[in-house]
Amino acid sequence: MPVQETFHNASYRGRLAPSPTGYLHLGHARTFWQAQTRAEVSRGTLVLRVEDLDVSRCRAEFAAAMLEDLRWFGFHWEEGPDCGGTFGPYRQSERREFYQAALAGLRAAGWVYPCVCSRRDVLRALQAPHQGDEEPIYPGNCRPASPGPVASAAVKGSARPHWRFRVPDGEVISFQDEAAGPQSFTAGRDFGDFVVWRNDDVPAYQLAVVVDDAAMGITEVVRGADLLVSTARQILLYRALGFTPPRFYHCPLMTDATGARLAKRHDSLSLRALRAQGLRPEELRAAWTAESPTCAR
Repeated sequence: MPVQETFHNASYRGRLAPSPTGYLHLGHARTFWQAQTRAEVSRGTLVLRVEDLDVSRCRAEFAAAMLEDLRWFGFHWEEGPDCGGTFGPYRQSERREFYQAALAGLRAAGWVYPCVCSRRDVLRALQAPHQGDEEPIYPGNCRPASPGPVASAAVKGSARPHWRFRVPDGEVISFQDEAAGPQSFTAGRDFGDFVVWRNDDVPAYQLAVVVDDAAMGITEVVRGADLLVSTARQILLYRALGFTPPRFYHCPLMTDATGARLAKRHDSLSLRALRAQGLRPEELRAAWTAESPTCAR
């Protein structure tokens, strides 16, 4: 039986959530502009949150450039690492205690289990090629026979594990997307048990964004359509943690001339490069008005 999630209506709170792992590109700007526009139309609050958990890729120069490029393009926010606010800190690297508390709750309730499989192990076990950025469906190598809290003794002596969220196989997770329309994904078929805490002792994306969006009172998440399946995962986390999900607004990704999705490796389309070419934000935004809204993560 499908589970239809209902979303609350409250004073609008949106967010920009860039990661300083490279220079922001035109796709980021278009996504964020959509988020800012929706916040303005709703006369709501826009929050800037820096997602800097990946210390191996995040760099100080990218973080500084990110703030400069956002301001140059015309973004403004009411809460963030530079201006403070009620729901700080606004850098994920400073919010570890929030993630630890969430993991402890998931462990105590039996929602997660330790897993020593690497991504390579998972792909090898599947014995089939995996394409794209989507997380492969976990084959269950380390999954306990039945759900429940994992005794500490079961973890001691093993290699440092990931912690995986155990999805309810066969359950249909449905939600109404504000841009893409009705969405449904089946746990165990469209996505499997997913990592919420990495074996390098860093909270994974799925857990961190759910905890932060709930703690910061975000009422709508605007992002790209590549994260539609992730929304189903996150709805399960919201439920397990006792949080109310926000609304979601996913829209098509921006692509380059070859049809490839924009990424931070597209230096020629970074805001830095476009600015150096003498282009103005007004010119870049003007080209969007005749097209349907497009987003990129």
